[in-house]
Amino acid sequence: MAMSMATGALGSLLPKLVELLKEEYKLKESVKEGVRSLEKEMESMQVVLRKVDEVPQGQLDEQVKIWAEEVRELSFKMEDIVDKFLVRVDDGSKPGANPKMLKRLTKMMAGLFTKGKARHEIADAIKSINKKVQEVADRRARYNVDNIVASIPTRTPIDPRLGALYKEVTDLVGITGARDQEIMKLLLEGDDMSKKKLKIISVVGFGGMGKTTLVKMVYDKIKGDFDCGAFVPVGQNFDAKKILMDILIDLDLYESQLTMLDERQLIDKLRKGLEKKRYCN
Repeated sequence: MAMSMATGALGSLLPKLVELLKEEYKLKESVKEGVRSLEKEMESMQVVLRKVDEVPQGQLDEQVKIWAEEVRELSFKMEDIVDKFLVRVDDGSKPGANPKMLKRLTKMMAGLFTKGKARHEIADAIKSINKKVQEVADRRARYNVDNIVASIPTRTPIDPRLGALYKEVTDLVGITGARDQEIMKLLLEGDDMSKKKLKIISVVGFGGMGKTTLVKMVYDKIKGDFDCGAFVPVGQNFDAKKILMDILIDLDLYESQLTMLDERQLIDKLRKGLEKKRYCN
């Protein structure tokens, strides 16, 4: 289930609201309009909740905290209502339905109302929810939530690998010895021809195991065997231009006018700077 402390059940609720709009659920157009209105309002609230989560807790206005918690609680209640409707109406006739799941759903549906009654219920529920959502939206405007959140400096996330670059090797058990020697051997072994070819060594493992520190230690040991080198940590969500700029800085190829170049031009600059050089990164 796609939910978080920051946005409650909105991550999983929004796709379900879209699901309700499908023809197979045979909702009246007036009910669909209510669902669309809900979807639009909750998407907007999800954006604000994410911004609220970026604000340091000590700087968060108390009324904003109350409003955010109210939205989260409402999202859970909404998802519960929508889930019950989807279970009642979905008869499991869709292709690829899991027999075990269908059996479990059949038990859950025992004694529940008919599909027609379920549609009537969801129509009433959507109307009621829209009223509550509107009340929350009114409080959002009354509390001036958007402006309060926008006026507070958000916390800047720190790359967890940054500390690992400067951690003392002696702080980590087993970081030296067989592991670093094995990596160095993989990188440096071979004849003159194979040593000139590009090599990529992957070090994998769970977070916090010391991978970055280990790789940085190996890099520091072998960089003297190369004409130049660069060590730039890269996360899952990265800015390609920033990475290229960081590499150029490490290679002493940085020039002030580089900020005006796009990614392709930076790559060209990097390729030209590395031409006929042996490098590690």
